[in-house]
Formats: sequence, structure tokens, C-alpha cells
Amino acid sequence: MPQQFHFISGLPRSGSTLLAGILKQNPRFHAAMSSPVAGLVNGVLEQMGAASESYSFFDEAKRKTICRALIDAYYADKTQPVLFDTNRHWTARLHQLVELFDDFKVICCVRNPAWIMDSFEAIYRKNPFDYSRMFNAASRGTVYSRCDSLINGGGTVGSAWTALKEAYYGEFSDRLLLIDYDLLTQHPARTIELIYRFIGEPVFDHDFNNVSYEESEFDQKLGVKGLHTVKKKVEFKSRRSILPPDLFAKYQDMDFWQDTTGTAAHIIAATKTSVSAE
Repeated sequence: MPQQFHFISGLPRSGSTLLAGILKQNPRFHAAMSSPVAGLVNGVLEQMGAASESYSFFDEAKRKTICRALIDAYYADKTQPVLFDTNRHWTARLHQLVELFDDFKVICCVRNPAWIMDSFEAIYRKNPFDYSRMFNAASRGTVYSRCDSLINGGGTVGSAWTALKEAYYGEFSDRLLLIDYDLLTQHPARTIELIYRFIGEPVFDHDFNNVSYEESEFDQKLGVKGLHTVKKKVEFKSRRSILPPDLFAKYQDMDFWQDTTGTAAHIIAATKTSVSAE
């Protein structure tokens, strides 16, 4: 029986690793942190594109076949019937995914961008003597320069935000389910139940007090200890933001999914609040 592919995407620091840790409790599912698959597909398309001297060797059907074969080859060692591939930039590739898969859904983890920036800053301050690859010498200086580098069009937050916005208002938005981080941590059982309903899978009895997931080796190489470590118990904890008030206000209104006009996306999102969870 062919395996079913779904995708996890959305914004960074918004629960995708937590979601993968929950879903992989189900023996029918494979889920993990961001994989290189989206980058591999993009790379091979560049090699087969018009900018390559090999362009004449490939027609559209062959390019499509190679892309799908690459994805299947990457997951050839997985035996689970349902596979979730995670990457923040799948939302900018829906026009490709609909050509590669007959049926799929994209679970998009979201969070108010002000709290995303706050979360990145908290991680940065927890590693005071480890200058990670998240920032370069020019952008590392202050919280203002760090936030600017994250939110610009090519930054970690900005690129994911624009990709999600493209999908949210695009012609394939009905494939999306946006999951608010705060709701996932406050009401994990109900949120996961709605995810199962969205992807058409029978509900599994998850243990939200014993979620296990970490990628310490990956985080070590990046120089950001704890970036992909999930706490065992899924719970909501409110706290005060460590961002200067002007920065928090600058990013707080970037949660475009609060407006459902012009999209067919499915949304499980909370109203705006001044507190968040870690």
C-alpha cells in the first residue's frame, strides 16, 4: 500500500518540533524536525532549470518524476504508512506539491510574530558565550539588530512568514490547517483531535505528559543549545516578554491569519493576548 504524505510547515518557534514529538507517538506516523527534502528538491530543479547547461535533457514530465523519486528515496527506510515532512518553505511550494502528490495536507504552526521574536531572543540569551550561526558579526550586536536580521525577507522569520502568507491567500489554501501555538499548549488533546480529523486519520491516544523529542547534535552544530528540545509535559506557561515594548508592538500586528477574508485555509487560532507560552 503506498504511503500517505503530509507536511508540517508554518513559522519558526511556533510548535513544529513539539507537534512532531506528539505525532510520532503514533506508530502509524513518522514525524521529525525540519528535513532537507525541500532544499534537495529545489536544488535538483535548479540543476535541471533553464540556467543550467543540462536544461535540454529534461522535459517537464522528467523533472516531475525526478522530484518525486527524490522524495521517495529519502523516505525509503521508513515503514510507517503516514509520513510528515517538515520544512518552513513548503508553503511556498504548494504549486509543486499538488503536482507531486494526489492528496496531502499541510499543518502550519503559527504564533504571534512578537512572541516568535521574543522566543528567539530568549534562546540567544540562554547561550551567552556561544556565538551561533543564527547571527553574523554585524547582526549580533543588539536585540534590535538581531530582530532585524530575523524578520527581513531572507531571514529565518521573514522568509517563513512570507511563504505562509503566499499559501494562506493562494489557490491551494484549502490544503492548510493553521495551528496556534498557544492553543496547542493549552488544549493539546482537542487540537490534536482536530488535526486527525483534518487529515482523515483515526484518533490515537497520545500521552501529553511524556512527549519526547530533541535534536541535540543538530543544535550543537548550529551553536544554539536547546533550539529543538521539547519539554516532556505539554503545558502553557505565561510570562512577560523580554523584548523592549517598541519592538514587541512592531511585530504584534503581523498575525495576518486573524483575518480570514480571502482564504480557504482551516484555522485553529486564539485571539490576541499579551502573554504567551514557552
